[in-house]
Amino acid sequence: MRQPDSITAAPRITKRGRELLRDPLLNKDTAFSDAERTIFGLHGLLPPWIADLDTQIAQIIVNVRRQATDLDRYVYLESLHDRNETLYYRVLLTHLEELTPIIYTPTVGHACTQFSEIFQRPRGLYLSADQRGQFATILNNWPENDVEVIVVSDGSRILGLGDLGANGMGIPIGKLALYVLAAGLHPQRTLPVLIDVGTNNVALRADPLYLGLRQPRSVSADYAATVDEFMQAAHARWPRALIQFEDFSNDQAFTLLDRYRDQLLCFNDDIQGTGAVTLAGILSALRILDQRLSEQRIVFLGAGAAARGIADSIVAGMMAEDGLTLDAARRRIWTIDSQGLVTVNRTDELSEHKRPFAQDAPPLDDLIAVIHAVQPTILIGVSGQAGSFNETVIRAMQQYCPRPILFPLSNPTSKAECTAAQVDSWTNGAALFASGSPFPPILRTGQLVTPSQCNNLYIFPGVGQGVVSCQSCCVTDGMFYIAARTLAGMVSDAQLAQGRLYPDLTQIRDISLQIAIAVAELAFAENLAGIARPDDLTAFIKARFFEPSYQAYDAV
Repeated sequence: MRQPDSITAAPRITKRGRELLRDPLLNKDTAFSDAERTIFGLHGLLPPWIADLDTQIAQIIVNVRRQATDLDRYVYLESLHDRNETLYYRVLLTHLEELTPIIYTPTVGHACTQFSEIFQRPRGLYLSADQRGQFATILNNWPENDVEVIVVSDGSRILGLGDLGANGMGIPIGKLALYVLAAGLHPQRTLPVLIDVGTNNVALRADPLYLGLRQPRSVSADYAATVDEFMQAAHARWPRALIQFEDFSNDQAFTLLDRYRDQLLCFNDDIQGTGAVTLAGILSALRILDQRLSEQRIVFLGAGAAARGIADSIVAGMMAEDGLTLDAARRRIWTIDSQGLVTVNRTDELSEHKRPFAQDAPPLDDLIAVIHAVQPTILIGVSGQAGSFNETVIRAMQQYCPRPILFPLSNPTSKAECTAAQVDSWTNGAALFASGSPFPPILRTGQLVTPSQCNNLYIFPGVGQGVVSCQSCCVTDGMFYIAARTLAGMVSDAQLAQGRLYPDLTQIRDISLQIAIAVAELAFAENLAGIARPDDLTAFIKARFFEPSYQAYDAV
């Protein structure tokens, strides 16, 4: 079996002058040395001062902070992304906790709603339904021959904001920036893709600035054929690439995952990544409480892709940790959708993904009724219904569970079921809390406490790096379980004592490295890898991490 090609930090340079300055992968802006300015014809095209990377970072962060809004900061950082990728990623790594909420949730949601208005420069590939039959040719327009990770969306369910059509391209762009930032994927080997099959968002179709197809969404066979043409063309063009499905509507997310997971290297982060990161947070909470996973009673508000992914992950944990049967584990989970408790005897036709967790129970119409009937220990919000975990709900839950585990996970912040400050006040600090979007620190007994964020960033980059580094043929549920276990194990006793359920985000590169190693080890153990196992797997994967720093250039 072959080893993957090495990643060169500084490719051989053939470009000169303004062409070099316009290449974001090669551009150094004011950091080109005097010798480089001579060799590449840059004298006069740059100010005379030669800056170092630290000085450039300082200048960028000053400009980021002087922007009036988070959306302005997003636009400014994306302009840097389009101009100088080395500086962009170094700024993000240097100011990780400050800037991650700007380049992804919650700000990316607002950016997607405004995507057509703030559009500056194309990034990635756009494939539209009216180009069917040409996808293979279009993919050949992408200049890179060694793409390792593709993030693809159809824009149908962007965070909790619904159908944003082609404006959803902000999500693949943001997710791949996190791959580079967290797991060291080389930016040259990433590809964001938007499959535009139209939009059912009437306001978007009427917007004169909208960049996508101005037609209703393709349905049924036409939709399936469009996505299938992309999947086959992408696999033919880049046979070793991982394809990550992102923000597809519930009716398509499960169908696509089931169709392709055993054929191609792919996964759905909304289902599998969300499930793994939530399971990790629950395992951390149970360490604080000294309880078993199989002892918990879990209620979900929301029964879509995220709910199913989390529920499946919890079931896998109960089976692996405590030996429960599949049926026994599922009976400890209750889900609520727009019609009430999901039960086997409901008169409406249940979606296929809801049926495994339908309870044999009387109908209950609302969350309060379910809480009194079930007496849950864990409450998870994936409903997109802001404020649905109100004081009445939280106090009802605490009647039966003095230290409830509360995960309001809906994104962006405007869709969160409750805030960290509300839960802290209503439970007097007793709840174990994690949210989907970040919340500001809380003042508790004279100390600032940072609420935990259940962020998929902890999981998907490491899983992705793990499978592409060993050239796995598929992504298995076992890989996500081992990722969750690895993440939970990296929360220190000191962090648990503070009520923290996840490690500090500043550790993200080490977290991703450890998850990548664990995932690759599992692939080798299960004979899924496409390369021989390196003698030192840790060193092998670590050497693949892209480090954003300037290299000296020589002309070809």
